Amino acid sequence: MKGRIAVVVMAVLLVFYLVLVGWRAVLFVQSGEPEGILIGVALIVLPIIGAWALVREILFGARCERLVKQLDAEGALPIDDLPTRPSGRPYREAADAQFPEFRDAVDAAPEDWRAWFRLGLAYDASGDRRRARGALRTAMALEKSAS
Repeated sequence: MKGRIAVVVMAVLLVFYLVLVGWRAVLFVQSGEPEGILIGVALIVLPIIGAWALVREILFGARCERLVKQLDAEGALPIDDLPTRPSGRPYREAADAQFPEFRDAVDAAPEDWRAWFRLGLAYDASGDRRRARGALRTAMALEKSAS
């Protein structure tokens, strides 16, 4: 729930920012000065890129949440029994010890989106966010093609 509130707050702030910056961008473009027009165009383009990135992240999170619910309904989510730090993050050594099990499952069934999703969770627990996101994207693509 905390994550959803953060997403809503970020989206509202982005819309507020877009309105304010958009107004300034129009004023810069209307100035007629080459520098003003350049700044105005930049003020229009950069927030659009930011909005695109935010929408992409929201969609990624929604897809992950849908797959987590599906795995949970199937009883296929890995048991979260790793010892954790006070922050809630698992100790890397414990996560790394559990990692080969998930890697071997993907090696045994490379077309199984469930195995890829669990591998993504294992990468995340080990602190490798880049590979975690890659494995989760692979799981999403495999699940989509299987549907």
